Amino acid sequence: MSNEALIRLIAFFGIFSAVAIWEFLSPRRKLATSKASRWFSNISITLIGTAVVRGLFPLLAVTFASNENSLGILNRVSLPLSFEIIIGVLALDLIIYGQHVIFHSVPLLWRLHMMHHADLDIDVTTGLRFHPIEVILSMGIKIAAVIIIGPPVLAVILFEVLLNGTSMFNHGNIRMPPHVDGLLRFIVVTPDMHRVHHSVIIKETNSNFGFNFPWWDRLFATYRAQPTAGHKNMTIGLSQFRDEKRLTLPWLLALPFVGKSGQYPKFRKRP
Repeated sequence: MSNEALIRLIAFFGIFSAVAIWEFLSPRRKLATSKASRWFSNISITLIGTAVVRGLFPLLAVTFASNENSLGILNRVSLPLSFEIIIGVLALDLIIYGQHVIFHSVPLLWRLHMMHHADLDIDVTTGLRFHPIEVILSMGIKIAAVIIIGPPVLAVILFEVLLNGTSMFNHGNIRMPPHVDGLLRFIVVTPDMHRVHHSVIIKETNSNFGFNFPWWDRLFATYRAQPTAGHKNMTIGLSQFRDEKRLTLPWLLALPFVGKSGQYPKFRKRP
């Protein structure tokens, strides 16, 4: 556990660099807005969120996993370590899938999450762009999940690395052959699969909620294979936020409190 921060840092920079280079060499879509401005805002809000979480949660989820005397379910059964790691990673991923659906379903939580969706383009930095309050809530949910499940430390570290890495990967503006994308969708959420989730069309926004594994969307009938307009012609973002000038860092921080939520929350009654 002492090397947890270093492991995550190396994985972060390695995956971020790989996806960013891939985007430069083989982009899937032409960007509609200034990349420099977007990257400044997206990376800045990522740093703010990270600093806030580290300040408020000096004991992260991996710390709670190290307590083998906790009341966690896996600490009350006797299973091989490899099984516990697999179960732990899958359970945590399912919970994050459920969290994502809930943030799209409850109007108050959607206000926080819509900052992530308000990006007018989608690339590797979009996968890091979450409002600090959402990041705080997400960390609280992960800590509670770890306490209840009782996964091994290695499972939590592996899950955190996977979650961060796949978020950057599946938000990447990267091109890959259709047959490769089709095969990868059996084991991981691909960029083409997740890009549908960032469509301006409500029924597409409320689909493909998975980050790591694609199975939950298929299991719970939230899977949508392709965007209606196609990947090159689809509109990214939210219908109520189309002004690039208002997507600066101060506006992103204020957006949940002053922005219109639109008709996107999944369970909101339609007029």
